[in-house]
Amino acid sequence: MSKLLCPSMMCADFGNLKKEVAELDLAGADIFHCDVMDGSFVPNIAMGMMAIKAVRRNTDKMVDCHLMIENPGSKIDWFINAGIDLLYIHPESERYVSKTLAYIKSRGRLAGLAINPDTNPLTVTEVLNLCDYLLVMTVNPGFAGQAFLTAVKEKIKVLLDMKENYHYKIIIDGACSPQIITELSKMGCDGFVLGTSALFDQGKSYQELMKELKKL
Repeated sequence: MSKLLCPSMMCADFGNLKKEVAELDLAGADIFHCDVMDGSFVPNIAMGMMAIKAVRRNTDKMVDCHLMIENPGSKIDWFINAGIDLLYIHPESERYVSKTLAYIKSRGRLAGLAINPDTNPLTVTEVLNLCDYLLVMTVNPGFAGQAFLTAVKEKIKVLLDMKENYHYKIIIDGACSPQIITELSKMGCDGFVLGTSALFDQGKSYQELMKELKKL
């Protein structure tokens, strides 16, 4: 199965969002990745509901939301009602992790858990049976353009070893350069969030870049 390529819409040109979505869709994007930040759980604010709805409105592909917010369980319906297919929550920001994951699934959507660089995988094993996807952060969440944290590779190996028992997909998020995509694809990771390290501001068309990345 080919790797899933997930453009990070936080890095897109918001002045031409409809055009950006159309071009990325045509280029072969698999999942449109929307980061949601509240300025509290992480020290940044992005993306607003209007922008997320604009992404959803302009593609038939999957759209996910990575909820870097406090108490995401109280806001899940906002995103489900906006047509989001996959929702990631952080275990550190949600008091009732299993309840929220189960609720996402009860609404017919895909449930995901976001794993920070300093999150021990062994502390979330009890909820992995509720996860369709794991978003493994290879940078500290909050900002684009950070350096890849090499130490996270050991955590990825642990989660890959458990994958067969829980049947989740592993998506890597953070500084996913072509070199990192090549290496982690070979290890068994299923997909990659694409930001400024591989897709945006690269001086080539999205079609050229996505074609090259699919071949890695």
